[in-house]
Amino acid sequence: MRRRWAFVVGLAVAFPLVAVPSTGAAPTGVDALEVDLDDILADPRLGGAQAGVVVRDPATDEVLYSRQATDRATPASNAKLFTAAAALESLGPDYRFRTQVLSDAAQQGPALLGDLHLRGTGDPTVLAADYDRLAAQIAEQGVREVRGRLLADDTWFDDVPLGTGWAWDDEPYYYSAPVSALSAAPDTDFDAGSAIVRVTPTTSGQAPEVALDPVTDALSIDNRATTGAEGEPDITVTRDHHSGRVVVTGTVPAGAEPVEEWVAVPDATAYATDVFARALAAHGITVTGTGRAAAPRGARELAARESMPLRELLVPLLKLSNNGHAEVLVKAMGREQAGEGSWAAGTGVLAEKLRGLGVDADSLRLVDGSGLSRMDGVTPDQLALLLDNASQRPWAQTFYDALPVAGAPDRLVGGTLRNRMAGTAAADNVHAKTGSLTGVTSLSGYVTAADGRRLVFSVVFNDYLSDGPQDLEDAIAIRLAEHNGAADRPRGRPRVPQPRTPRDDPSTPRDERALECSWTKSC
Repeated sequence: MRRRWAFVVGLAVAFPLVAVPSTGAAPTGVDALEVDLDDILADPRLGGAQAGVVVRDPATDEVLYSRQATDRATPASNAKLFTAAAALESLGPDYRFRTQVLSDAAQQGPALLGDLHLRGTGDPTVLAADYDRLAAQIAEQGVREVRGRLLADDTWFDDVPLGTGWAWDDEPYYYSAPVSALSAAPDTDFDAGSAIVRVTPTTSGQAPEVALDPVTDALSIDNRATTGAEGEPDITVTRDHHSGRVVVTGTVPAGAEPVEEWVAVPDATAYATDVFARALAAHGITVTGTGRAAAPRGARELAARESMPLRELLVPLLKLSNNGHAEVLVKAMGREQAGEGSWAAGTGVLAEKLRGLGVDADSLRLVDGSGLSRMDGVTPDQLALLLDNASQRPWAQTFYDALPVAGAPDRLVGGTLRNRMAGTAAADNVHAKTGSLTGVTSLSGYVTAADGRRLVFSVVFNDYLSDGPQDLEDAIAIRLAEHNGAADRPRGRPRVPQPRTPRDDPSTPRDERALECSWTKSC
């Protein structure tokens, strides 16, 4: 593996690689590219903001453009690039999570004479249907009565559910769901630790029906909404902090499609236990109660499920920017490599693997895996260096394919870039990770230039006061796609098409423009 060290970029900042000729001739090649990127970054919305940009050519180690390359900034979901690469290095592309049902009790006819243990290792992809299949495996063994309790074993990870520096007001939202070794997901986006609140209109003047998917007592519903005669749905779903109470207010017109909102379940382990207990009951298996306890050593396995391999899990992780997947990977790295399923242990392993990828882990700070924390600090240079060196690893193609693809309409191909850069030179070309928080936007990845070279780039904007300037990120990516090597000429700002879908839905209780579009189900 060729290592590209950070001092190269530092030299590029101190001593510009190129200069515009003083003869009055139009700049060409890299000079032309620099002129146009400077023009894009002169946008007044970036006044007073931090605007870091790096462009590298992996084939030659040349830095084609550098601005604020070594200034640390909040990366938002660009942090997932570090997590994904470290997980591929540490756990391997074929790593799977395993969920087991265990018991050390004897079976006498249809009765299990003791406790049943549900043990998890962090699998974020377990659906209610998967818990049903586990219950079916128990029923196939003739068990109809558990004379002990159903006990949840979530000891593979520690008991800290939320990451360091996560915003308190994000706690009820599904993209900030608690992290546990046992959880449940409501859909095939695999938003573990969340449930869907579905509001279905009834008769005008009456309360709508409100249901949870999957059905669970881990949340309670306070339905204050009404069914209206006409108009647009205006439903607000909120969940109390540190509580499972979900309050539904507003109106939904009779005959309208159901309104759906995703909410975080405050106790992921209790949620998984409840869903599995209901599955057991559906298969005619009774238990005397539920609780929590580590499974005894030597308990035999009655049923088990394995997740998809990591190579497949990277698709929802990176294309849909799934926060929970990033965090379980951090804790899994800690458990597998350091014997402790915690953020502290996991980020230690992450740092070690980044060093092996040529990144100076001592000059960055990552306290979580998803980038939700405002305490995370990385540089555009480190992001570009990671992408450069990742392209040399055996898992490079898996990593590349899992990134969002600009303008690709299929949600599991284009991901968070599916509505951006369509109809430009960047469409179906740029593979890059997005990142968005209030006052933060980032875009880092790969682009094939017009002369056939694959370049790596990183754009990280912090502390702007405007709406998110993602159009400037897109303009940079498009201009790189148009770059024609030594034959290049200044082109001015490229045309940046408007996203195919609105960036914000004003009927929702939060400003979607400041978040990853996948977190608000708007892309």
